[in-house]
Amino acid sequence: MLARHDRNSRFRPISLALPLVAFIVITFLMPLGNMIKESFYDAEVADALPRTIRLLNDWDGVELPAEEVYRAIATEIVVLQENRTIGRIGIRVNRVVSGTRSVWGKTARRIKGIETDDMITAMVGIDERWSDLALWQGIKKAGQRYSAKNYLHAVDLTRGDDGAIVRVDEKQRVYNTLYRRTLYVATAVTLLCLVIGYPIAYAIAHTPPILSKILLLCVLVPFWTSLLARATSWLVLLQSQGVVNDLLVWFGIVPDDGRLSLIRNMTGTLIAMTQNLLPFVVLPTYAVLSSIPPTYMRAAASLGANPVQAFVRVYWPQSLPGAASGCLLVFILSIGFFITPAIVGGTDGQLISNMIDYQINRANNWGLGAAISVIVLLSVLILYVVFDRWVGVDRLKLS
Repeated sequence: MLARHDRNSRFRPISLALPLVAFIVITFLMPLGNMIKESFYDAEVADALPRTIRLLNDWDGVELPAEEVYRAIATEIVVLQENRTIGRIGIRVNRVVSGTRSVWGKTARRIKGIETDDMITAMVGIDERWSDLALWQGIKKAGQRYSAKNYLHAVDLTRGDDGAIVRVDEKQRVYNTLYRRTLYVATAVTLLCLVIGYPIAYAIAHTPPILSKILLLCVLVPFWTSLLARATSWLVLLQSQGVVNDLLVWFGIVPDDGRLSLIRNMTGTLIAMTQNLLPFVVLPTYAVLSSIPPTYMRAAASLGANPVQAFVRVYWPQSLPGAASGCLLVFILSIGFFITPAIVGGTDGQLISNMIDYQINRANNWGLGAAISVIVLLSVLILYVVFDRWVGVDRLKLS
């Protein structure tokens, strides 16, 4: 009986956590696994053109495919037209060989009913691009079920005709620029939040209770307001005829005809993101500062330290866990920030998250969007490991 009671007592806490485990598996791990799969697995072209892809796998890629390949793809194009999926295949191949999307619809409309012993001539007559090796090489690449092309594309790389990995054309190099911009914005916002948030946390921790509650309420107010509403309000505040520019003109800081451009650029992104993420530095820092006994500073002063020395050598090291954990939160959230850069940032203030949204929701390129997401996720995990090695997560106790 005692053994059974011990087993039941050990199982009870585990059973209470099962709903949480199920929630994490369903809402996080399963979508994450599907995203990773989408980034390197794409069977749509291979399933739509099975015979053509099978024949192209034995093709040397030096000369045009044989008559058998042309006849196979002609037959399968007719089937795709009947199933109304020809457009999707054209989009997939067009991602590999740009400018070839229209050839599929044009061929599908004219190829049905053609009976000839020379299918090569018939298809080239419909569209001369069927005599282009690049098109056939693109079909072969698009028909690969497993491929690293999305990851190469996500870092501005591609495979040349000889299979070697090369950089894409300079005009198409956008992703590495966005990674660098995102890193810059995340770092800048983190530093701004620390510089602004630390004094606020200090004031909350060391002011009388009534004033402390008022300050804390001011910090918490943004959490009670929609992020979309806050981002939109910055458009009103920062526009050329907005409140901020009106105040600068009224105080004579800038002339009326020289109003500052504070939105649709990097400046607006930094201002809005700093305001939105400031509480994530203030709250953990305040939690640590409120637990530091004031007698430590008085003891340092009695030993001959001036206020600056006492802060640097006594107070700051004890507050570092709260400030560091807050900075880590802000940095990670900044990397994935989306709504604020999309509304306030304009073209110059867009981050990598906006490109993920574009690829998935507008370009319908789930594979590339998933590959970029995986790269960002791995970057955050690496950052966390480095932070753990440098600071130590076990030291970041807020009490």
